[in-house]
Amino acid sequence: MDHYIDITVLPDPEFPVTTLMNALFAKLHRGLVDHGGRDIGVSFPEVVQGKRTLGPRLRLHGDSSSLDRLMAIGWMQGMRDHVTVTPVQPIPAEVQHRVVRRVQAKSSPERLRRRLIARKSIDAETARTAIPDSAAEMLELPYVEIASRSTGQRFKLFIEHLKPVSTATAGPFGTYGLGTNATVPWF
Repeated sequence: MDHYIDITVLPDPEFPVTTLMNALFAKLHRGLVDHGGRDIGVSFPEVVQGKRTLGPRLRLHGDSSSLDRLMAIGWMQGMRDHVTVTPVQPIPAEVQHRVVRRVQAKSSPERLRRRLIARKSIDAETARTAIPDSAAEMLELPYVEIASRSTGQRFKLFIEHLKPVSTATAGPFGTYGLGTNATVPWF
């Protein structure tokens, strides 16, 4: 992971930056699925701790050939008027590293109850007692809102940037460009 590409969402009078970032990230997800590799990570260099937005810039991390292959498949179609894209560039010499990962909230007590009923063969009232409405977990993390390709339902994909560390950790990235333990360069 020695190169990167910055994609910056441009201000638009018709669409907020968050709406454009949601669309860009959804297209990136489809592009990463088509790319088929697990070697490209993402970060959001302008994320601010305590805010729920990721900022206007998305950074792709990987080796030069992998980033070139991703960009060659045309995944950004329809977004070019709304973003600026840098060429593939080498990572600066002095950087820190950071895990950027997905965090899934247990935000739907009803869904958790259905799972409990199916797994334990209990009735709905017992499940409601075991998992009250107050069990919903609300995350204070930034997110993108995208639609599931399989169900069409919109959901919030919460993204956490862990604390920067001095050493890199190699590993695979998922089809959102997020890792569980793998780090991306942070600069």
